[in-house]
Amino acid sequence: MKVAIISDIHANIIALEAVLKDIEEQNADLVYCLGDLVGYAPFPNEVIKLIQEKNIPTVMGNYDDGIGYNRFICGCSYKDAEAEALGHRSIAWTKKHTSEENKSFLRNLPKEIRVDLLGKKLLLVHGSPNRLNEYVTEEIPEDYANELIALAGTDILICGHTHFPFEMVLNDKLLINAGSVGRPKHGDPHALYALISIAMNVSVEFRKVSYDYEAIAKAIEASELPNEFAEHIRAGKYE
Repeated sequence: MKVAIISDIHANIIALEAVLKDIEEQNADLVYCLGDLVGYAPFPNEVIKLIQEKNIPTVMGNYDDGIGYNRFICGCSYKDAEAEALGHRSIAWTKKHTSEENKSFLRNLPKEIRVDLLGKKLLLVHGSPNRLNEYVTEEIPEDYANELIALAGTDILICGHTHFPFEMVLNDKLLINAGSVGRPKHGDPHALYALISIAMNVSVEFRKVSYDYEAIAKAIEASELPNEFAEHIRAGKYE
């Protein structure tokens, strides 16, 4: 069985379309989304519409929470005051340009999804089982990773939020971060998602998908969003 995990699309409809095409070509049996559908790019409504059309089960991301509830902050972590100011501009623009119907959709997303597949229990969250906006990175201590999985009562814990993909094997358990479809941070501008194969054993492939990232960068520049977000797209990183 193949399970595709997408995350952190951030209003990048062009990347999402390319990834969904690749998922179809890989003959994935199931597709799940770890949230953060909106923010930083100018197509929040289009992304939400496509997720709905494809009937993709989706958990709430911190940005979905922020826009859905019209909050002033999104629970993001900023490296400095300049980055925080840019983030606030993204929140304000996205709140203004996301329809009320779609804000309602974001508000009603679940905080987690649990599925049992071929004897394996999977827990899908945005940040961590503890917090919507907790950053679970590959630097996580094994003791804490084991604690998260034990408290969650799962075999495979799958997170997003950090935009950095990784896989950590913990005896017979697995911790996965699916990376980002629409706003990578690891230095490659192409879209990324996780394809999990479940059989006697479990394997994870992080698939890089080429798409026209220059088109989304230009769309950002043509909007009232900060031009810095276009450069982040082109570089595939923003720290």
